[in-house]
Amino acid sequence: MRGCGVSMEKPKRLEMSPEELDELIARMESSDITEGDREAIKAMAESIKLLRSAVQEKTMSVKRLLRMLFGGTETSENVLNKHDDDAKKPANESSPPQKEKPKPKGHGRNGAADYPGAKRVGVRHESLKSGYPCPECPKGKVYPLKPPSMVLCLIGTAPVQATVYKLERLRCNLCGTVFTAEAPEACRKNKHDETVGSIIALLKYGGGFPFNRLEKLQGGFGIPLAASTQWDIVNRKADAIQPAYDELARQAAQGEVVHNDDTTAKILQFMSGEAQWEEDSTRTGMFTTGILSQMDKRHIALYYTGRKHAGENMADLLAQRDVDRGPPIQMCDALSRNLPKPFKTVLANCLSHARRKFVDVTDYFPEESRVVLEALGKVYKHDAISKDRQMSDEERLEYHQENSSPLMNDLKEWLSEQFVERLVEPNSSMGDAISYMLKHWPELTLFLTVPGAPIDNNICEQVLKRAILHRKNSLFFKTQRGAYVGDLYMSLIHTCSLNDVNPFDYLTALEKYSTQLREHPEKWMPWNYEQNIDG
Repeated sequence: MRGCGVSMEKPKRLEMSPEELDELIARMESSDITEGDREAIKAMAESIKLLRSAVQEKTMSVKRLLRMLFGGTETSENVLNKHDDDAKKPANESSPPQKEKPKPKGHGRNGAADYPGAKRVGVRHESLKSGYPCPECPKGKVYPLKPPSMVLCLIGTAPVQATVYKLERLRCNLCGTVFTAEAPEACRKNKHDETVGSIIALLKYGGGFPFNRLEKLQGGFGIPLAASTQWDIVNRKADAIQPAYDELARQAAQGEVVHNDDTTAKILQFMSGEAQWEEDSTRTGMFTTGILSQMDKRHIALYYTGRKHAGENMADLLAQRDVDRGPPIQMCDALSRNLPKPFKTVLANCLSHARRKFVDVTDYFPEESRVVLEALGKVYKHDAISKDRQMSDEERLEYHQENSSPLMNDLKEWLSEQFVERLVEPNSSMGDAISYMLKHWPELTLFLTVPGAPIDNNICEQVLKRAILHRKNSLFFKTQRGAYVGDLYMSLIHTCSLNDVNPFDYLTALEKYSTQLREHPEKWMPWNYEQNIDG
């Protein structure tokens, strides 16, 4: 039977003295094997197999950890070609130098048109105007040529700028009354405007730039901005723009396809015991849940940080779903904690997650892994073609049924044969990967039966990278309020990014028009807020 896995039952403990071992070896050499000797040999074999299996699992875990820390792709080309090269390469022969791939045309260069947020300034010709005689010929006249020539000029400044207004003061020489010039309107209420909170939030929650690091940067420019002041600014701004976050969640609950996943998080307030989750004080885990909702070709990203798992946060979201809407398609991995138990969904599981299990065991089962990875590679190619051709959900389903269904059916038959014909040990790492895929086959292949069902959960994992970036730089949230503010900003910022909207302009507009936002939050979503701005 192929595979190094063994039964999870602990092998019989074998205790033998050195003299007894020597006698056992002698009897083995003389072929005088008793029943007791057979049991001893069997116990040793089981111990060796168990040790080998444990070492293999540890090795895979270390490799997985190294890939998480230092990166690396899981493409079939990278995973399988390594084994092909090792098999074909003669001993003591170095591989020929590979040709460097040519860089794409224009690589690393951006023209003026690639800077839509840049300030545009018209520059007149220093000596000529429209209708002037041509300096080069006696009879011609010059006229404007469109488009004008573009010259790009970049400047560096502190993220938060400051202006000091010197207000003139006049004093009466008789009565002593002092008359002071009136400050500009922007400075009368606060010494910072709506843009300050926007840029701090973008740096902190969009770019992973901690408050303390920004404090040092600002100090270097001679414009001090304390970390505590930054928090006060974004905290007050969060109160003003909260209706947009709540409306975003309400609309996300109506999504046709909803992805969800978890990553770990830290809230110091919970870790110190100052606050407990009101429903179950025995919980110790803390998570950031990422939810991505798709509806009418719009994408909404939401984040929730606290004690709850992804399924519980998903249930809270679906509680806002209109009763006349049917159950959404839910995409997640196969963990039970991802399911919103009070609500019904059309469950789809991540095919990429199942594929990763075979990537992890490629070093030990190269041929078996090749069969799975190559089959799934063709399926993913078909999915990419459907996206490139911008197929509708029904067209994509029909295309997959025609091209991907035969591949998946053959793959399922091959996976089943490995167990039926005892080619793979069920308790081995390869057996575990096969069992996972067969157990969740209907959910993994929902894209072959339901229009609009996604093939994997990769887009939600990309959403969670925003929270992971913040975690890598800031390490933790100090309080539950801090976690909520972070979730709010990350949700608004990443939703803007997913819908090609400038998040800085959006956050600024939300605070500037906070009164109108509270009255009609549905009019202040990233995709429609501009048409509601006065003037």
